Amino acid sequence: MIRTKLPFLVLSVLVLLPSACGRQAEAPAPSIEAPPVAEAAVPEMPAPVSMEDVIEHDPRYVVGISYPPSAAAYPGLASALHAYAAAARAELMQAVEGLDGPPRAPYELSLGFRGLMETPDVVAVAAEGSLYTGGAHGQPLVARFVWLPRHEQMLTSDRLLASPAGWRTIADHAAEQLGTAAHTRAADESLEPGDRQRLLGAALKTIAQGTEPRPENFAQFEPVPAQDGRIAALRFVFAPYQVGPYADGVQYAEVPAAVLLPYLAPDYRELFAQ
Repeated sequence: MIRTKLPFLVLSVLVLLPSACGRQAEAPAPSIEAPPVAEAAVPEMPAPVSMEDVIEHDPRYVVGISYPPSAAAYPGLASALHAYAAAARAELMQAVEGLDGPPRAPYELSLGFRGLMETPDVVAVAAEGSLYTGGAHGQPLVARFVWLPRHEQMLTSDRLLASPAGWRTIADHAAEQLGTAAHTRAADESLEPGDRQRLLGAALKTIAQGTEPRPENFAQFEPVPAQDGRIAALRFVFAPYQVGPYADGVQYAEVPAAVLLPYLAPDYRELFAQ
């Protein structure tokens, strides 16, 4: 039985994660990404959408979606969250409609939104969950939404910097942190030396590819609040398969405001701690 409370939803995602022994190369699964707001701008007066939690039961599938109550106060943000959930549900239903008979296990959409930060200038929400349509495990759902109430727009990676050249600095910071984590995992004493080297080599190659200095590789990020309510750092979020195998889960790299400030677009500098 699916409950509407977020901790249960996140727990259901963790249950689907395989153990660390599954770190060998896997075929990447498709992912549902947050709608590219810069390309499809949120309308000035978006139509109201329901922020009610969703529970659906059927012999073939189960749906559980939980929204943060605070999102309803920001119509543009609410519209983006609702669109993301609707896209995930549409993918589930497409798979259900393709069934020839009852599945071995019900297909499932488990999706929870949780608030990360809420100030007059910045409202951030995380989306985490899983979409299961057969196979060994579910497809991870990972997205971040950073809404700027005074600007009435989403803060997105393609708007974040004044020049694309800044992505090299951000990429270097991220790759260094992710590489350190990869070395720690490869130090597992239970691994044979040859396996350890192969694991580390594959991990570093994946990290290099997943952190190439392009805004689309850093599309998911969340603000780290400073004591004065501004942004102290951006924590970039990498879904499984982007910088490592599924077994490594979601990975993070934090870039301080002091590193970001020289490259930020002028409209957003005031949001960050000086």
